[in-house]
Amino acid sequence: MSNSPEPVSVIILEKKYQFACEPDQRKDLVEAARHLDECMTEIKDTGRLMSLERIALQAALNFSAELMKLRAAEDYRQEKIDSKIRILADQIDDALKS
Repeated sequence: MSNSPEPVSVIILEKKYQFACEPDQRKDLVEAARHLDECMTEIKDTGRLMSLERIALQAALNFSAELMKLRAAEDYRQEKIDSKIRILADQIDDALKS
């Protein structure tokens, strides 16, 4: 079995698109396309007349904002973990010195 890119068809806003994709990434691509379709359909269904380009840009902005929030949350989580590790390491050092 080859690991060369294969064509994968997805449907976004009732239009079929084809992308080349590594076989082991196929599931992720299909899931991402499904998520994008849901997001774009929701934007389209708000009732405002928007071009496909504007719908895609709004979806991209929504995803970008979500990614930024996730990164900030991850940075905060990592800082808390690093702080806890430093505290525990200090406590271990203190215990070993005693």
